[in-house]
Amino acid sequence: MSHDPVLDIAGLSVAFGSLKALSDVSLSVAAGERLALLGHNGAGKSTLFKAVLGFLKPEAGRISVAGAAPGTAAARRTVSYLPEAIAFPRALTGAEVITYFAKLKGEPPAKAKALLQTVGIADAAHRRVGTYSKGMRQRLGLAQALIGRPSLLLLDEPTSGLDPISRGEFYGLIDTIAAEGAAVLLSSHSLTEVEARTDRIAILVKGRRVAEGRLADLASAAALPTVVRVKAKAIDGATLQARLGGRRLNGRSVEFDCTPGDKLALLARIASHSDIVADVEVSPPHLDDVYRYYSGLGAAGEAA
Repeated sequence: MSHDPVLDIAGLSVAFGSLKALSDVSLSVAAGERLALLGHNGAGKSTLFKAVLGFLKPEAGRISVAGAAPGTAAARRTVSYLPEAIAFPRALTGAEVITYFAKLKGEPPAKAKALLQTVGIADAAHRRVGTYSKGMRQRLGLAQALIGRPSLLLLDEPTSGLDPISRGEFYGLIDTIAAEGAAVLLSSHSLTEVEARTDRIAILVKGRRVAEGRLADLASAAALPTVVRVKAKAIDGATLQARLGGRRLNGRSVEFDCTPGDKLALLARIASHSDIVADVEVSPPHLDDVYRYYSGLGAAGEAA
């Protein structure tokens, strides 16, 4: 069995005249893996997607899509793309849309129509797309992207405009697709929702990849602290602080910053004062903390 990544990008640079949209970007996505691509507007996320699809010619670097060059017939059979702003002919039904794209991809329409059940809109298969909600159109777009069981799925802001329930259901579908072996590369500004639904993250700042890896590893490398908040029982916070130290938050609580290596020792010390401690809350670094840290580094590097 090959362990080569489905998507492998090495030293990718893309320029539009004097503007460097991407500079020496490298990243990879393996089968069954979900990689979140993060960055402000203009960071280069959409440019990277277009290069992977073969729409843009790199100035330098290499892209491999399941061993094939972007834009070739082999790569097109492997990759599917779901853009942020998806549009289908409003007069067609969902079933007609899927039939059309199935024929374009050389897949049996009957088999492709079953994807409407997979994404949860089978009951609307014969309704016109013009009557669909935003969430239903996104699901139809995902069904279209899944025709032919692609090995690589590119998702550009896939939950933009969806309500919280629809977002959760959409990511549930992505989890299932990845579990079945597809490599997933998605971009999103919604850090909270991708934090628990991706395996690794990559951060772009002004066309440069400034970080890539697991959230815990990036937080550790950045020495971002774990925050421990301790609430006192029926005494004031001054007594709690006198015994434990830390920062006063309010009348009954204190707060500590600690490294992952110091966390157990701190919790043991807190537990030894259980006579005055009512509650303990442990908050490890979140994705927004990691993103803010590495984005700041990238911005500082560009400014320099």
